[in-house]
Amino acid sequence: MGGIASPKERAGLSQPPGFHNPHEPLIVESQTIDYIDLDNTSFTNGAERVLVLTPLRDASAHLETYFKLIQELNYPHQSIDLAFLVGDSKDDTLDTLQDQIKDLQRLSNPTRFRSAMVIEKDFGDTLPQTVEYRHSFEAQGPRRKGIGRSRNYLLYVALKPEHKWVYWRDVDIVENPTTIIEDLMKHDRDVIVPNDYNSWQESWRGRRLRSRLDKDTVLAEGYKEYRTHRTYLNWMAHDNKKKRLRNLHKEVPLDGIGGVNILVKADLHRSGINFPCYAFENQADTEGFAAMAKRAGYGEKEGNMVKGGREAVERMEKKEAERKARKKGKWKGGSEGG
Repeated sequence: MGGIASPKERAGLSQPPGFHNPHEPLIVESQTIDYIDLDNTSFTNGAERVLVLTPLRDASAHLETYFKLIQELNYPHQSIDLAFLVGDSKDDTLDTLQDQIKDLQRLSNPTRFRSAMVIEKDFGDTLPQTVEYRHSFEAQGPRRKGIGRSRNYLLYVALKPEHKWVYWRDVDIVENPTTIIEDLMKHDRDVIVPNDYNSWQESWRGRRLRSRLDKDTVLAEGYKEYRTHRTYLNWMAHDNKKKRLRNLHKEVPLDGIGGVNILVKADLHRSGINFPCYAFENQADTEGFAAMAKRAGYGEKEGNMVKGGREAVERMEKKEAERKARKKGKWKGGSEGG
């Protein structure tokens, strides 16, 4: 028969009946309680903290050049943290990486960085790593989704409150300006990339194509199967008549970016903008990242190149149909001037 225990009975119990607290008591004065002020940027010797991120798979052959180039970076090394994710490698990428980092970070090395982190994570990716397959049309969807997932794991483990910038860098770069970080940083953009062949502005044909694709299809740019007629950043940067670069620091709005060099304000990542490992607006990885950033409103001050949506597509389709009709002599509308 149940009842309330008397004080004498309760004194003989190790703890009150019906009550059990398995947790350690919280000591409010404990030094393990951290206070983080994300409104104040962290500086080291006057320089904002930068996190350099590089995902790796079967990349052993590129690591010697990679480390040679990052040691030549002009940005203060004590304000740079390095982080790598090694996954699904069949070669000795992990061992080579560890050897390179040990040599780089030895105390006697004046070019060592503030810190270096190595993350291991296998995703079960068995796709071939041959050059032919990696660049084949069939590989693009699965490959880009896989790279996007690797980037996200790397980002969420390595990003710390003190980081102001995230610099994504491919492992197979063979040359770059030693001032690449500060060159990009001085533009003070949420996301910025240097001149390359993998970044582009959307075209009306690209919008029309995306409007007709299944939502789970990843549109692989640069392949004949998808004729988008997009405008590449490299084309915009060159004066074709004079065969030389135009203003090196001119900014242009973009709708898709490559992953060779990307400088991102860390708060953009903290706001949830990452690298889709699924089809986001028919793009994945870095191109999906750009689409996600634009959807969230970043970059609109520079000119939203996808503004207009379906109405813009339909308007351009109508103009294209009229152009073809004129060419065939079947145009029955008004004059060409309108």
